[in-house]
Amino acid sequence: MISAAPFFADLADGPDGGRAVWAETPDGWRIRLGIWGAGERGTVLLLPGRTEYVEKYGRTARDLLARGFATLAIDWRGQGLAQRGLADRLVGHVDDFDEYQRDFDTLVRVAEAEGLPRPYFMLCHSMGGCIGLRALIRGAPVHAVVFSAPMWGISMAAWMRPVAHVVSSLARPFGQAHRYAPGTGGQTYLATATFQGNVLTTDPDMWNYMHHQIRTQPDLALGGPSLAWLRAALRECRALAALPSPRTPCITALGTGEKVVDVAPIHLRMAAWSNGRLDLYPGAEHEVPMEQPFHRNRFLDDAARLFNSNR
Repeated sequence: MISAAPFFADLADGPDGGRAVWAETPDGWRIRLGIWGAGERGTVLLLPGRTEYVEKYGRTARDLLARGFATLAIDWRGQGLAQRGLADRLVGHVDDFDEYQRDFDTLVRVAEAEGLPRPYFMLCHSMGGCIGLRALIRGAPVHAVVFSAPMWGISMAAWMRPVAHVVSSLARPFGQAHRYAPGTGGQTYLATATFQGNVLTTDPDMWNYMHHQIRTQPDLALGGPSLAWLRAALRECRALAALPSPRTPCITALGTGEKVVDVAPIHLRMAAWSNGRLDLYPGAEHEVPMEQPFHRNRFLDDAARLFNSNR
């Protein structure tokens, strides 16, 4: 069942005609999808990162439309306006990353039901890169993919890694899986950080764009991850690292200022991706699609060339 959902067009600043829909996943969760349906060259399935929501990619959808592509973005379960499963709605929580694959399958189903133009491509950021890689391995119906700082590993000090595994694994037996992971809490990063020294972007305009969205619509915000999410993410990253890369044509963008995800697994995977390449963005932070205009334009121009050559 697909029905109309709230959509904050003024905050998204995307192409005209943007809208959102509710859809139900196979396991009964209500998720929200943002649609910018024009575009004669195909549709980009946009997989956001943890804490993100469809409006954040309005400007990206506008830039993709200028290059001929429609966009379908998703609020993963537990974030944005999608259904949240805990009493504290600011906790980012899933029990297993396989849950996100059910969301992805629903995304594809909505693309088909809405008649969005084919072929399909993927643009995946951060946690969306982890979900997107698993979807590709499962046979996602896309012709090419672009990753931005994919979460193929979680950045933490070496001594913290075994501690994180132990603490997150013990959380469920002790009934604490819903608790915030150590060092995190109920505040979203954009609400507490300042532009100076932030780890997301070096572009003040894009920082203000994201900050304004959260300030205006706080229901879109998400705080830190739960211990269950941390355990699930560590397990999924470890499982993916043991699998070969798919044959899907691929470009991965990585800022040299990256501080959010672990960069070593990105370099390792892209060195072995026979049909892919790694592009470094000097001085860029975590969110290349939200970076300085020259970085954004390079990223989207390269994405469009890859998509157009694999139509």
